[in-house]
Amino acid sequence: MTHWKLTGIVATLIIVLSIPLYVVQNRAKRSAASLTITPAAEFVGSDACRDCHRDEYKKWKGSHHQLAMAVASEETVLGNFDDATFDHLGVTTRFYKKDGRFMVRTPGPQGDMGDFEITHTFGWSPLQQYLIPFPGGRLQCLPIAWDSREKRWYHLYPDRPLAADDWLYWTNNGQNWNAMCAECHSTDLRKNYDPDTGTYATAWSEISVGCEACHGPGSNHVGWAQLPEMGRPDVANMALAVRTNGLTSAQQVQLCAPCHARRMSLGDNIHAHDDFLDYGIPQLLNEGMYFPDGQILDEVYVYGSFIQSKMYARGVRCSDCHDVHSIRRIEDGNDLCLQCHRANIYDTRDHHFHKQAGETGEPIRAATGEMLFEVGSGARCEGCHMPGRRYMGVDYRPDHSFRIPRPDLSLTLDTPNACNRCHVDKTVQWSVDAMAKWYGKKKRPHYGTILAAGRQQDPNALTELVRLAGDRLYPDIVRATALSLASSYSNETALEALKMALSDESALLRHTAVDRLPISDPGQRTALVGPLLYDPVRAVRIEAARSLVAAAQQGLDPSLKRPYEKALAEYTTAMARTGDFAASRHNLGNVYADLGQTDRAIGHYRKAMAIDRLFYPAKVNLAMLYNAQGKKDPAEALLREVVQEHPELYEIKYSLGLLLAEKKAYDTAVIYLGDAAAGLPQRSRIQYNLALLLKQLNRNAQAETALHRALAVDPNNPDYLYALAVLYIEWNRADDALAVALQLRDAHPTLAMGRDLINYINRSKAEK
Repeated sequence: MTHWKLTGIVATLIIVLSIPLYVVQNRAKRSAASLTITPAAEFVGSDACRDCHRDEYKKWKGSHHQLAMAVASEETVLGNFDDATFDHLGVTTRFYKKDGRFMVRTPGPQGDMGDFEITHTFGWSPLQQYLIPFPGGRLQCLPIAWDSREKRWYHLYPDRPLAADDWLYWTNNGQNWNAMCAECHSTDLRKNYDPDTGTYATAWSEISVGCEACHGPGSNHVGWAQLPEMGRPDVANMALAVRTNGLTSAQQVQLCAPCHARRMSLGDNIHAHDDFLDYGIPQLLNEGMYFPDGQILDEVYVYGSFIQSKMYARGVRCSDCHDVHSIRRIEDGNDLCLQCHRANIYDTRDHHFHKQAGETGEPIRAATGEMLFEVGSGARCEGCHMPGRRYMGVDYRPDHSFRIPRPDLSLTLDTPNACNRCHVDKTVQWSVDAMAKWYGKKKRPHYGTILAAGRQQDPNALTELVRLAGDRLYPDIVRATALSLASSYSNETALEALKMALSDESALLRHTAVDRLPISDPGQRTALVGPLLYDPVRAVRIEAARSLVAAAQQGLDPSLKRPYEKALAEYTTAMARTGDFAASRHNLGNVYADLGQTDRAIGHYRKAMAIDRLFYPAKVNLAMLYNAQGKKDPAEALLREVVQEHPELYEIKYSLGLLLAEKKAYDTAVIYLGDAAAGLPQRSRIQYNLALLLKQLNRNAQAETALHRALAVDPNNPDYLYALAVLYIEWNRADDALAVALQLRDAHPTLAMGRDLINYINRSKAEK
């Protein structure tokens, strides 16, 4: 790339030498800097684009991008600060002005009432939030927002009070602008978080989302534009950092993705990444984020939905529907879809079976009488194919996966559907019957059924999860989700799928495979993951380094040592940048624990717990570290805290049960192991450990039942068969013991334990 840039500059110099001297002298006076080789383009602001790109600038001015953030002023503040009050859960907040400043009196840190100055606006429509500065360079988002359409104040968390130590409380990290919001609402945002002091020196080139957020730093382009006409060779590519008019559809979508995806960022957005995973790691279709069929649930934005769609697979891009400068739709209503879809087929009553706008009929109303959907909604393409959800109280966002309504999936997966979204007074079966009447009863298989079964760890789902993960006809985000779910089955079939995905052409699949690979043997892990230290995509490369930390302590091949050290430094830098998140501190704790730097690991785990008291993974791993140090009491206290706060976490109950068994607190241990076994019936090892503990307590009948449950999941496991045979021997049930021993011998003829058991049982019977 450097050589290419130099070639362009050399070509310019050749042209300069062929023109009259006075032109050279005049140009030298105007733009001598353009003749020098600059190391990198710099950000110059959107106003530098205005003179040459007047139409684009005019569209951008007043757009949601341009209004994404601003200094609070009479022109930018929409909310009512004329001594207005807002009551919420018995607390009155007052909005007022003082000496030209915008002020609010509301509960602050520790929940005590205080007066705070608002320095910045955040967003424009349908809501506007307000930012308040705090020590350490922090800007915090006030939880009371202004509804721009209804002209009213409202609370973002209306249904429950938040304690002052809650992560989501407005003065804490969950509402911190620097970490949660800044990089998508400003251009060239440099977070500048110091993980040692917990302070910020956040800076930007442009306070809102400007031209360079998409086109990259523009100084070289502006310099090129100032050259005389004959000095503008096409080979110079106009000196653009990102030339957007030559992008493929996938490249354009990736250009929008850093701000329109639920993701974990790995560094500041330089607005010129080659691959989205060089910048961040997108959220998979995980429980709590998406419904099992991939519909939006939590606030996941657009990217994860759109890349599931057939539109994306067919090459449709953001600019096919949205003007990239104004962000407005390029057509209204169904005309937007009819750019590609034939009106005489799809914009007809024969297709959608609904009344058109203007026809008589009753609107759909909620039980409160509020109108939900007007007549004609069902005839809109968006109504059926992009059913959305409201976030932040008033912000309605359509689902961009463009799916066919499937009320039949609502019956089996408890997912929402477009039909009952409007017809709130009807049953799901009514919608299923209507769809069958209109379009026929045959339904195509849907990956949602596979992902739903995987979430439940249905043992029969593994084959389909592996097939889905390996099928390149499905979207990468679906395949990666299937692979992630398959990894929880911990058997050879899942392991082979993960090994295959390590060389997949999709960076998202490779990253998921490295992240979920269960191999603990250092040699095997290094052989599989080591090559990915050279991966061209940062997320994959640094995850490979993280994955090899423990193995590297036993030595790496010289060819891997340097790329490992470089990638691990990239990883720790990325985690330190987001060290204001509990998850990043937890990740750093894991790295330092594997490096044997115990004190640093404990420090990061504790910091994670301080950031978010409900972030249980840090508590669990700290407990494991304490246990390894022989500090069983603090380890027990942490695990008890987790299971008390999250009784549904059966895996942690399992760990607590094992710890209590180590402490010989058998009567209590069996309770937690029993809960874990009941909650995770397909985890045969839990059933096995429960059986051993029950046997220790002389509860042989229950131990037998637990072992049979383990064998129902893994019928020929030698450990389970051996334990059952020994139980029968000690229970004086020799015939039952012999039957199990024979099964063990036949299933594992190379293992001596089966033959030894048979000989022992036969000798015992002979002696009697």
